[in-house]
Amino acid sequence: MSAPCKMLLASIHDVGPRAEAQVDQLADLLGEILGGPKFAMLVVPDHWGEAPLAGSPAYQAKLRSWADQGVEMFVHGWFHKDLAEHTGMAAFKARHMTASEGEFLGLSHAVAAQRMADGRKLIEDIIGRPTAGFIAPAWLYGEGARAALAESGFPLAEDHMRVWRPATGEVLARGPVVTWASRSKGRQASSRFFAGLARVGLHGLDVARIAVHPGDTTVPALLASIRATYSSFAGRRPAGRYADLLNRDNSTR
Repeated sequence: MSAPCKMLLASIHDVGPRAEAQVDQLADLLGEILGGPKFAMLVVPDHWGEAPLAGSPAYQAKLRSWADQGVEMFVHGWFHKDLAEHTGMAAFKARHMTASEGEFLGLSHAVAAQRMADGRKLIEDIIGRPTAGFIAPAWLYGEGARAALAESGFPLAEDHMRVWRPATGEVLARGPVVTWASRSKGRQASSRFFAGLARVGLHGLDVARIAVHPGDTTVPALLASIRATYSSFAGRRPAGRYADLLNRDNSTR
């Protein structure tokens, strides 16, 4: 059987009225490189409790317009902010992998399920079509979130290393997400270094995933790295849709 076609999955995280100008800038950049709105958006219903989508008809209209153009919309938590107390490995992840952004790392099954359902209903009512799936803030899932996700009916989920079907656990794509961190000089440098390695070493992946965040727009060196990285991968493979993974021949993975 022939090998599956290589593709690029591009995404913009933390979409919502709290970061409207930055998201617009990233959408313009990716649209320029990829030849149109060939990317996904991860939508936060009420970022940090400060920017409720429900109270922003103008931003709702913007999301509907993007969805009408073919942009896939994922539910990306509810608040995005992590208010839980953590111990053990979860405490390590909360401290070192994100800055109080891993909302679904410490939630109970019931709370996680409710936030997933509420986010889905809100966003689907806004865009007038099904959402593409659920991706937890900072790609971090606790036990409660994983259990809730398996029962949620979302067709797709993603973490740092894979994309999978929540209902069955079937892995649809493997490999690290290329992303950038802007919150410190050290993290900026390390993420640029990894992106440089990716431009050399990750072209063998069947599915390459590259994600950007609003904060990336505040650092010119990160924007230059983002442009170089997307251009490198887009020059060798088409930009696809996450939904393509559901009908893709995965037998060779």
